[in-house]
Amino acid sequence: MEERTLNYPVRPLGTRTRRELTVAVMGAGSRGFEYTAYGKLFPGTLRVVAVADINAARRDRMGEMWKLPADRRFGDFHELLAAGRLADILLISLPDDLHFEPAMEAMRQGYDILLEKPMAQTADECRALLRRQHETGVMVAVGHVLRYAPYFRALKAALDDGLIGELVSIQHQEPVQFAHMAHSFVRGNWHDAQATTPMIVAKCCHDLDILKWLVGRPCVRVHAEGGLAHFTAAHAPAGAPARCTDGCPHEATCPYSAIDIYARRRWHLYVFDVPRDAPEETILEKLRTTDYGRCVYRCANDQPDHLVATFLFEGGVTASFTMDAFTPWGGRRTRVMGTRGYIEGDGTTFAVYDFRKGTKASWTFDPSASNYKDNGHAGGDLALVRDFLEAVDTRDFTKLSSSLDASVDSHLMGFACEACRLRGRQDG
Repeated sequence: MEERTLNYPVRPLGTRTRRELTVAVMGAGSRGFEYTAYGKLFPGTLRVVAVADINAARRDRMGEMWKLPADRRFGDFHELLAAGRLADILLISLPDDLHFEPAMEAMRQGYDILLEKPMAQTADECRALLRRQHETGVMVAVGHVLRYAPYFRALKAALDDGLIGELVSIQHQEPVQFAHMAHSFVRGNWHDAQATTPMIVAKCCHDLDILKWLVGRPCVRVHAEGGLAHFTAAHAPAGAPARCTDGCPHEATCPYSAIDIYARRRWHLYVFDVPRDAPEETILEKLRTTDYGRCVYRCANDQPDHLVATFLFEGGVTASFTMDAFTPWGGRRTRVMGTRGYIEGDGTTFAVYDFRKGTKASWTFDPSASNYKDNGHAGGDLALVRDFLEAVDTRDFTKLSSSLDASVDSHLMGFACEACRLRGRQDG
């Protein structure tokens, strides 16, 4: 088979704005630091001027990084809002259940907003955010970072260029990775769908957004199945205690051992605010005193660990999506079927097969050949910040791919899927 390389160039980071834009940050966790790192990498583009976080260590870490005075380091986010508008931009990277309220008030105050996904906890709240944005005219970007990743932008360009003819169907998978599932959705912050958001919104709204974006048409029907198959008390091995640190007889063989995941492999240590080279005893003490040390079979979790959804779009295009916890790796896998060809990709490389010509054309994202190295979500995190800053600077909404208008539909798809899944769930 004849093979060639596709030429979809990667737009570099660091495009200069006409002036340095100021940012107030709500939530100084990993997402807050990831986005604001842009200003350190590319001085003169953004500057953090205020931060709010109830965690003093995180608040002061960001405060010291940006040399913020004490009166610009707030605890509860309400304190920052009460101070009035302090910056050009408000970054909302709080927990899921704290997105709606500050976004509504910040729009009233005239902030342009970078709103971490999900937008809100319900479909009605998403619609309310959109109405407020239309009323105020401020600019709001949702953190659908995959839209900005060079890989997905090239994939979208290949479809728009008609390389596989008319789009017919898409198969898309999100493999969550076994330890990530245990960390975030069994032991961690997103273990409770009601307190945060359902798995298909909390984790998979990225994927639904990508499907909607690639198809480019309204979704008219959804269906979903799935549930919590494994992480329940019924699957706890005999003699397993409440915590992995309580002398579990299965610790040496359990793939979900907190001791193995955190103390040995040193994964996800950012939740403890400790460095990767922290002493093992420091990490073990965290496991003895936080939910991250609990046995995965004895947590108060209700998020599904497997899920299958199907979508019908206007014009008859179909898509299927699977979320799978039980994989050794993360990332996305996508297959796209067209009338004249086929695309298969893994989040870094995709190949386009032409039926008539019998050829294969490939595209690969190489971060070492650009300035995207070490950038999260395959380059999407900082590319989102770049485009958002340009949109705010020029007041040009067309520079912003993941506006509220663009993002509401995929959120509604997620909430509809969850309602369908719960209606059809068979317990026992």
